[in-house]
Amino acid sequence: MTEQKITPTQPPVQDLPAEPEPAFGWTEYAERINGRVAMIAFLALLLLEAFTHQDLFTWLGLR
Repeated sequence: MTEQKITPTQPPVQDLPAEPEPAFGWTEYAERINGRVAMIAFLALLLLEAFTHQDLFTWLGLR
């Protein structure tokens, strides 16, 4: 009687899509990051006004 060893096969390795390298200038990557930061900043200003009942200029002492 001969024994057959069953070895598990590994699934093929799939390459992940490469993230774009950060570059200097007006690139799609820079615009995406800039848009995300702008949305977070706008939301932070809305929350600031909601909680303090003052606008940004009053909160900074400019008014």
